[in-house]
Amino acid sequence: MNFQVTVMKILVSYPDGFAVMADLKRDMAILATSGRDWSERTKRLAARAPDLDIFSQALVERLNGGWRITDKGRTVLETMEARQRDPEHVVEGAASELCSPAAPPPRLAANRGIRRSDRRRDRRMARERIRANAS
Repeated sequence: MNFQVTVMKILVSYPDGFAVMADLKRDMAILATSGRDWSERTKRLAARAPDLDIFSQALVERLNGGWRITDKGRTVLETMEARQRDPEHVVEGAASELCSPAAPPPRLAANRGIRRSDRRRDRRMARERIRANAS
């Protein structure tokens, strides 16, 4: 499953969505050795579409010694990514059929709910306390 998500992410990064096999293999090798972040990210995306099959669902097509992501593939990938950012967001259409309605929303990190302005305010207040204690 992670393989299929990785293929879609690589293909969508190319201007026309097409990559020859040599480029695809090179990019996959780079991502596979880039650390746990990529692996965890693709696992989260793959969990959004548990029945994902990029070829039988016509999300990716084989042509001229390479693979190309289809418009439907782009839509499904966008949907998977949108639902990762916003668990409450539901996209209507063919792409939403691939997403499991019974899947629980992902657990958010504890500090993720804190707004950027709140974090900035907290850092500013901490700096002011340090300055006050130093004088």
